[in-house]
Amino acid sequence: MTVNGKREAGVLCHIASLPSEYGIGSLGKEAYRFVARLHRAGIKKWQVLPLVQTGYGDSPYSSVSCDSGNPYFIDLARLKKEKLLTGAELKSARVEGDKIDYGALFQNRYPLLRKAFSRFNLDQKEFCAFVKSGIAEDYALFMTAKTVFDGLAFCEWEEGVKFRDAQAIEALRTDYHEEYLFWQFLQYQFRRQWKELKAYANGCGIQIVGDIPLYVACDSADVWAHPELFKLDKQLKPTKVAGVPPDYFSETGQLWGNPVYDWTMQKKDGYAWWNNRLRSALETYDIVRIDHFRGFDRYYEIPAGAENAVGGQWREGPKAELFASLDKDARARIIAEDLGTIDDGVRKLLADTAFPGMKVLLFAFDGNPDNEYLPAQITENAVCYTGTHDNDTVVGYVRSLSEEGYILFRSRVAAELAREELALPLGEGETGFAGAFVAMALNSKARLAMLPVQDILGLGNEARMNMPGSEGANWQFRLKKLPKGALKGLKKAIAKFGR
Repeated sequence: MTVNGKREAGVLCHIASLPSEYGIGSLGKEAYRFVARLHRAGIKKWQVLPLVQTGYGDSPYSSVSCDSGNPYFIDLARLKKEKLLTGAELKSARVEGDKIDYGALFQNRYPLLRKAFSRFNLDQKEFCAFVKSGIAEDYALFMTAKTVFDGLAFCEWEEGVKFRDAQAIEALRTDYHEEYLFWQFLQYQFRRQWKELKAYANGCGIQIVGDIPLYVACDSADVWAHPELFKLDKQLKPTKVAGVPPDYFSETGQLWGNPVYDWTMQKKDGYAWWNNRLRSALETYDIVRIDHFRGFDRYYEIPAGAENAVGGQWREGPKAELFASLDKDARARIIAEDLGTIDDGVRKLLADTAFPGMKVLLFAFDGNPDNEYLPAQITENAVCYTGTHDNDTVVGYVRSLSEEGYILFRSRVAAELAREELALPLGEGETGFAGAFVAMALNSKARLAMLPVQDILGLGNEARMNMPGSEGANWQFRLKKLPKGALKGLKKAIAKFGR
């Protein structure tokens, strides 16, 4: 990613975390206000997490469709303006609370969106063209079947629909046409609103950095519509699932449960499905970060039904061959998430594709002078983060340290600041650490420095987005409001470090 050859700064903040009266961030006025404030601060990139419809577990990295838009992000005020909701209905959607309550959203938001749909003119020319385009066809059929079969996983559906028999699919579309059109309506509204927000951001000189996971959910429109692309049995259940092997952090490894790709089958048509997915993502966003990039080199597969990841095996992935059909422009707009255990094969894949990898400063201070995440080791073709959505915030990490650990960490950070000639007093406790990490990221050689909004604001782990491997309080962080002047210091820093 050349970033036009310039040094630039970006902010990481998911749509869900934006301020809102309605329990979760949306594509409405607060998103536009956020863009305007980024613009005034000199920010050139806004990174979001996957915009997909979330399901059980609420993770944006697991969806019923990798190409869907989250209906929760639809701006309700816009629907009222278009006379699809009443003032009283809009008022009833207001939610108090510091965290996102996904259970309450599921119970209350969809009935409200169905009311909006009931007032929508289905003969509207643009909507009819959207349905006819087939953009949301698999998603709409999948969600219709989900309703018809009481939420069962698709491998438990009636045989004709399960195996996508043409007559059964046509009957599903026809017999439940209103339900089918409801799901089309949600995607139509989301895409229309997202397109307008992105155009506004681009008009302000801000590019959107999106995010796509390597794997898709087992119970998804993606697997249902393209079972031949995955390692499944005759009943469309996975024979192999994804995960990671035992390591220092876990004696039994991690069992993710996603179906793994049949790369031999995908190679036969030149990886068409994956290339279509990448092109779609590059139309949705300006730049795309690919999560778990190492899986294209080698991936770890585990027999379905295993209790843990101990009995898995490493398999060869498609490597750079998968990206061969992408043109120069597309290649220049991809970021590789290359965190975790990285070997020579992954390094070669990064070199072959020339995609920039990620450098996370929170990983830098283990005492190893050759640590690749230290600012001195970071090269231009990289994206430097203070932390990611999967990490502690800077302040949260400092607060988690023992007294001895804190003293050691502070001395290492202070030494790096001195080496970088950054006169930033760390103070006592966690004071000053967030600002120091922001400064180190902005001062790095990386063409793009990406700053989580939590670190810009100096928030603790109460604002952490996700704790991998845990269930419960993830993906719930909300900004009640963005404090006035919160980005003024950042604006000065961006100018100081030439971004």
